[in-house]
Amino acid sequence: MPSELMIGPYSLPNRLFLAPMAGVTDRPFRQLCRRLGAGMAVSEMITANKALWASKKSLLRANHEGEPEPRSVQIAGADPQMLAEAARHNVGEGAHIIDINMGCPAKKVCNVMAGSALLQNEKLVAEIVTSVVSAVDVPVTLKIRTGWDRDNRNGVRIARIAEEAGIQALAVHGRTRADAYKGDAEYDTIAEIKSRVSIPVIANGDIDSPQKAAAVLQQTGADGLMIGRGAQGNPWIFRQILHFLDHGTLLPDPEVTEIKQVLIEHLQNLYDFYGDYTGVRMARKHIAWYSKGLRNGNAFRQAMNQFEQPPQQLRFTREFFEQLEQQQDSQAA
Repeated sequence: MPSELMIGPYSLPNRLFLAPMAGVTDRPFRQLCRRLGAGMAVSEMITANKALWASKKSLLRANHEGEPEPRSVQIAGADPQMLAEAARHNVGEGAHIIDINMGCPAKKVCNVMAGSALLQNEKLVAEIVTSVVSAVDVPVTLKIRTGWDRDNRNGVRIARIAEEAGIQALAVHGRTRADAYKGDAEYDTIAEIKSRVSIPVIANGDIDSPQKAAAVLQQTGADGLMIGRGAQGNPWIFRQILHFLDHGTLLPDPEVTEIKQVLIEHLQNLYDFYGDYTGVRMARKHIAWYSKGLRNGNAFRQAMNQFEQPPQQLRFTREFFEQLEQQQDSQAA
């Protein structure tokens, strides 16, 4: 896979993106995925509502200390002027790239006509992208779906509106808003969008293995791949995809020892970032993802949900993985 992908003046180390996911792609997870091979990681969405910028949640979402460049911040809203102001604010806070969210299918986002609900109104899409692009002197990217519903797949028109307005890269989740995360991603629609614009197109949706990544690149002709749910509890997916695309061979899955080391480091970073109370609660979902498919993983998850303090979670995690290591050693002997 050719390595270089340019977004504005920024040359990315590779063509793999960590998708923005609310409540998941916080700074600790972005840093981890970058370290394990993601070429870029887009922040959780930050509201364009100025009244909420000083909230603890927004301040944490906007925290990029120690992250490698370029730092991409996603903004969400439905008012062109508010989004322009949000873009200026986040550039002032250190964003190198602004990403506009027109892909989120969540009801609470769509009910205020933001996220993928915007795809219903092409005139408003044009006003938003034009307003944001003209507000800042950094590259602006856009995340969309293939359309509002299966009878209204207007992704190609939206992509052309975006390109004409100066959007510098486009990520496309291969489902409509109405599909949410059901059914199979439509890679043919992404391929059509790619064939109709000259800006980089990033394919997103159901990429959960190196083989699937190679197949999606071939089917869509996309310039890059964006991985969301496939990275939950599996940040190694970026390393594995890169190796497969470069060499055509599969890396082995991470050893139990490496999973333990990465998970414990991830937990400690969550506690440091959020504080003990929120850190423990944020850790629970990551623990659930990491332990999926592991022996006695269900009992491990159930126990973890009872713990209220970081030392309890860390101690139990170490004990669980040490048991797995001992079982592995005895089977190998």
